[in-house]
Amino acid sequence: MSGSGTDRTRVGVTREGPVVVLVEPQLGENIGMAARAMGNFGLTRLRLVKPRDGWPNMAARRAAAGADHILGKVELFDTVEAAVADISLLFATTARAHDQAKPVVAPVEAAREMSGHIATGAKAGILFGRERSGLENDEVALADRIVTFPVNPGFASLNLAQAVLLMGYEWFKLATEGALPFVMPQRSERASQHQMQAFFDNLVRELDKVEFLRPPEKRDTMLVNLRNIFTRMEPTKQDMHTLHGVVMAIAEGRKGPAKGGVLDAGQGKRLRELLAEQGTGAADGGSIRGLARLLRRNPTDAERLLWKALTSDRRFAGQFRRQTPVGRHIPDFVSFVHRIAIELVGPGEADTVRADRAVRRQWLEARDYRVVEIAAPLVTEDIDRALKPLVVALG
Repeated sequence: MSGSGTDRTRVGVTREGPVVVLVEPQLGENIGMAARAMGNFGLTRLRLVKPRDGWPNMAARRAAAGADHILGKVELFDTVEAAVADISLLFATTARAHDQAKPVVAPVEAAREMSGHIATGAKAGILFGRERSGLENDEVALADRIVTFPVNPGFASLNLAQAVLLMGYEWFKLATEGALPFVMPQRSERASQHQMQAFFDNLVRELDKVEFLRPPEKRDTMLVNLRNIFTRMEPTKQDMHTLHGVVMAIAEGRKGPAKGGVLDAGQGKRLRELLAEQGTGAADGGSIRGLARLLRRNPTDAERLLWKALTSDRRFAGQFRRQTPVGRHIPDFVSFVHRIAIELVGPGEADTVRADRAVRRQWLEARDYRVVEIAAPLVTEDIDRALKPLVVALG
């Protein structure tokens, strides 16, 4: 399916419709665009009277945007009389009064009359004039009716394809009884009052926590307004599930980044420095696990690249964990199987960061862990070289 809306997998609507007759069209592009408009509204029979640039015309094919089934069956004529000879109900489109005593109708009336005429097995047609000057008096005289459009009288001239489109639209709307090509997808059933109340109670509870419903004397009015916002929506059960999830996601965000916060690069660097300054030795187990989760959610570029290598390289895959507590310390990477800890050393680290790493190293080595230090810049420059100390440690 193209983005413009044409679904090539669907069967087009084909009905016996009026013949479209273009009298001495000047531009191939206008013929092509007229054919495109016909295709939009199920018209298939196009006749040309002495097209100025000849036929076939490549400009017309380019402008038709796929309406080749219409252009491929174009009928050519030398005169208007020959082009309309077999048509028993003919309409002439014009924006000018030609002072001829014949009925003048709007497109919708013309479509209705043509529909009834064609239903009897007879043939109807519509004449469209030249781009510059329209139809001449003797050509309008051939028609049974005049069709004109309710347009701005001070700017009444339509492009040829626009005129064809307007007539085609009225014809197709009548032929299909105005049926639209698609409708809104079926929604889930409407939310019950019980669901609405449960959601609203939850919303109010969370709003109270942040003291939104202030001042107290306006609380009742604010609650009525809030409830009306949601009842006007006529929400479905699925809507209620989604809104409930939104409220809870916002509410849980207040509980701190350990619940899922993501930091930018500068914030992540500052967090690591703060942890080094404060130390984690005095933290309890729950705090350590929370910090480890936070660090996992906010990896540096070097951590991300090294972790990708450790998980994709067969020599290491499945053997290492990232930002996992070992006692009261959190090394960058650790293998409990090999008792190896990997520490990434960043450029220009603060003294507190280096001192914290030294304490961690001493603690780990005292418990039979081997500590491998890898320069973070080397990971981003040459991952294979960066991994060599680890390969050596693994023996």
